[in-house]
Amino acid sequence: MIPEIEKKSIAEIKILQEQKLKTLLQYVNSHSKYYQNLFKANSIDIKNINSIADLSIIPVTTKDDLYKYNNDFICVSPDKIIDYVTTSGTLGDPLTFVLTEKDLERLAYNEAISLACTGGTKNDIYQLMTTLDRRFMAGLAYFLGIKHLGAGVVRVGNGMPEFQWDTIKRLHPTIAIAIPSFILKLIEFAEQNNIDYKNCSIQKIICIGEAIRNVDFSLNTLGKRISEKWDVKLFSTYASTEMGAAFTECAEGKGGHHHPELLIIELLDENNNPVKTGEPGELTVTTLGVEGMPLLRFKTGDICIAHNKACACGLTTTRLSPIIGRKQQMIKFKGTSLYPPALYDILNTISYVENYIVEVFTNEIGTDEITINIGSLTAPADFEKDLKDHFRAKLRVAPNIKLHSPETISKMQLPELSRKAITFIDKRIK
Repeated sequence: MIPEIEKKSIAEIKILQEQKLKTLLQYVNSHSKYYQNLFKANSIDIKNINSIADLSIIPVTTKDDLYKYNNDFICVSPDKIIDYVTTSGTLGDPLTFVLTEKDLERLAYNEAISLACTGGTKNDIYQLMTTLDRRFMAGLAYFLGIKHLGAGVVRVGNGMPEFQWDTIKRLHPTIAIAIPSFILKLIEFAEQNNIDYKNCSIQKIICIGEAIRNVDFSLNTLGKRISEKWDVKLFSTYASTEMGAAFTECAEGKGGHHHPELLIIELLDENNNPVKTGEPGELTVTTLGVEGMPLLRFKTGDICIAHNKACACGLTTTRLSPIIGRKQQMIKFKGTSLYPPALYDILNTISYVENYIVEVFTNEIGTDEITINIGSLTAPADFEKDLKDHFRAKLRVAPNIKLHSPETISKMQLPELSRKAITFIDKRIK
């Protein structure tokens, strides 16, 4: 199932990508109103773009561009559109994306080879603990990928720990696909209800939506809490609606593998120049083989590090580190620059913090301010001092702390029509 191109030399991969790039440029030049206008405004002749290095001629595409000109990116007539999805709106209002039959096949292919990268086979049964409804691409992608792999799938959906365990007991799935923090809730439910989860059929968990590793690939606090309780193999994966592809770990656990037949990737700095090897940069993607809404040099907003040495698993493709943070979420707090995951990692170590939401806002002097709302029924009397001491020890700064009931935080995390829990709210004046 692993494509041979992902075992080829860098030179061979580059030849394939540049062939696909030429096809893409011809396609958007004929079908994309947005890129037609972009090429015209910048006097770009696509005949002059013959290599990946030549891509730098083309201005980057941003989320702001997608918001302003959403429909201009659509390259097909309505009768060719099979599925409509929207982004989760983490950084703003949701964006609409359209997929054709060909795009759905590409999505299935991507997820099948990603799951195969984790060692998945047609003999596995996957318990899907994420939603397929509400215009959400992830659940659909996993379902199509599992089907393409030839494996079994149990579509349980998100939440409902009791139903999840009942399904595991009845159908004996071997692999779960879930948000890591929900795995902790599953473990807690099992311990409270005398469920022998350590000896159940689940052997692997594909962790989505939240990081389980640090930048050096060691398990972060969330990953450690799961592994200390449950001896299952954890795999991290990173994906986005815009690129219709995923970066998924192999058993080595040393970064998400790039599928070069689906994406051209660049890591850029704030001036849209390539970063040096080993330095963090903003992941920028050019989608190959997309029919409905292809993108050229789309800046994802996600900051990571690329590793270009061949993996011990035998794949030669680039591997991406865990996402360090999102560019738009970077906080400048009392002289320190940080990303929300640094706050999450500390909160996940505190036993009495059941759930939380981080709020960032602009204070009266025009600088960033942080309030962390925690949900707890067992917080000690000195919880505020205790938490601030933890933050000062790790980050040298301490945010404001507010205590709520876990139920209140749960409602804040899952507002009406939300498809996944919110842990970060940005109220800053832009």
